[in-house]
Amino acid sequence: MQRDAVDFDIVVVGAGPAGLAAAIRAKQLAQAKGQEVSVCVVEKAAEVGGHILSGAIVDPIALSELLPKWREMGAPLETPVTEDQFLFLSEKSHIRLPNLLLPNCFQNHGNYATSLSNLVKWLGQQAEALGVDIYPGFAATEILYNHDQEVCGVATGAMGVGKDGEPTNQFQSGIELHAKYTLFAEGARGQLGRQLLDRFKLETHSDPQSYGIGIKELWQVPEEKSQPGLVIHTAGWPLESTTYGGSFLYHLKNNQISIGLVVGLNYKNPWLSPFEEFQRLKTHPAIRPMLEGGQRIGYGARAITAGGLNSLPKLIFPGGALIGCEAGFLNASRIKGSHAAIKSGMLAAEACIDAIEKGSTNRLLASYPQRFKESWLHKELYRARNFKPAMNKGLWLGSLLVGIDQTLFRGNAPFTLHNKKADHLYLEPSDQHQAIHYPKPDGTLTFDRLSSVFLSNTNHTENQPTHLTLKDETIPVALNLTRYAGPEARYCPAGVYEYLDANGQPTTRASQGAALKINAQNCIHCKTCDIKDPSQNIVWISPEGGGGPNYAGM
Repeated sequence: MQRDAVDFDIVVVGAGPAGLAAAIRAKQLAQAKGQEVSVCVVEKAAEVGGHILSGAIVDPIALSELLPKWREMGAPLETPVTEDQFLFLSEKSHIRLPNLLLPNCFQNHGNYATSLSNLVKWLGQQAEALGVDIYPGFAATEILYNHDQEVCGVATGAMGVGKDGEPTNQFQSGIELHAKYTLFAEGARGQLGRQLLDRFKLETHSDPQSYGIGIKELWQVPEEKSQPGLVIHTAGWPLESTTYGGSFLYHLKNNQISIGLVVGLNYKNPWLSPFEEFQRLKTHPAIRPMLEGGQRIGYGARAITAGGLNSLPKLIFPGGALIGCEAGFLNASRIKGSHAAIKSGMLAAEACIDAIEKGSTNRLLASYPQRFKESWLHKELYRARNFKPAMNKGLWLGSLLVGIDQTLFRGNAPFTLHNKKADHLYLEPSDQHQAIHYPKPDGTLTFDRLSSVFLSNTNHTENQPTHLTLKDETIPVALNLTRYAGPEARYCPAGVYEYLDANGQPTTRASQGAALKINAQNCIHCKTCDIKDPSQNIVWISPEGGGGPNYAGM
């Protein structure tokens, strides 16, 4: 079916920190040069910031470069960090690491505890004020190529397609957005970014990407328990020492606490449930008192890239570039990515404007990776390059290696550690591990998945094709249930996947009539299934634009 087409100089896919920073920077540079440059941002969420989830502690270094007067302009960075604490947890107690021994990567003086969703909404307002066209509720689902097989834009997905794949009476075809340059900022494990990595072999010379799943809740607590600016990170319990991960607890303004757990998706035990581990975390004697008497007001989950510099793919291809977490710029050692996303977007925008100004016929943005290599961001990620490979060696040995690398060598050790395998390859058969029996939620401090999804404001049009697709529908039972006891039902933080026996009861054993049920309407777009599925049989694609969570203040 023929689609309408609109031409722009630059199209950005994703209205997150990277995408909006790129759009803002492009407009700033064009105006400074007296040029007219058209910039369009498409965003699959119903509103800008609706799919944004992070802890978040924001380092303002990149924002200060992008918008030097952000304070006067009302940026929602209002809670400066006042105190750092790092705790090693055992089941019943904890040890606090003295701040004198705390590596610089865990120190947050000069940073701000905030809602990244709110910051992104504000960035969207700044972009629109500069003349950027932003289209929320439109999911980019197709990459467009010209006759030379160069990227020349994207197309948005059709609306009003029924479950049977046929148009309904609400059908609207997608729109083609043509561009001189297209920047992809979909976040970790983006649908289109994944295709670009394969098509242009962008990961040929990089380590396999490492991912984690971050699960977060927002709590309203009594005023006497609020300590705005207090930042707590933990390692250890409830995770085993062989499983990478840790928690965060940030005291925000308005008597709110942001609490979450990050679990590396290279874990081995298929019985592990990151969601249930997070619920257990809140029962720890060092954590429980800060939440008791409070009320949970928000929930969300999202995969994050954690491989760092070693896992960065080639950033450019004919007609475009990868920016932000689409490429993997997050600094896992600092548990921060927004400043890196903003900087990467700025660098890519500068390369775009230079190429447009020169009228270059070479559609490879070669100056973007060069600018990155000369930036403070490259220096920062270089110092953190050994963090994730070191922590893959276990909590205690990994912590020792990180301490030596960050404290003794200041991140400039004469060696580089590498990740060798993709996360899904680490999962081991269920009979090699003991099943984990998690306590039932109490509904006050700990909760189930469905009540959690409700707080994420997730909504999808019901009569649409499922966006959680299977390459082979026989694999879930034949392999995942038979060998791994159905790990989808545990690694998904939203209750999307259920294995049911012939009687419709939940099961972890393959039997006659057993089947996988996919509750796609619950999906909060974390992408964990696309990453952790042991046979890479699950492929996440974008649902109809506007669907998914709608995070408020997260």
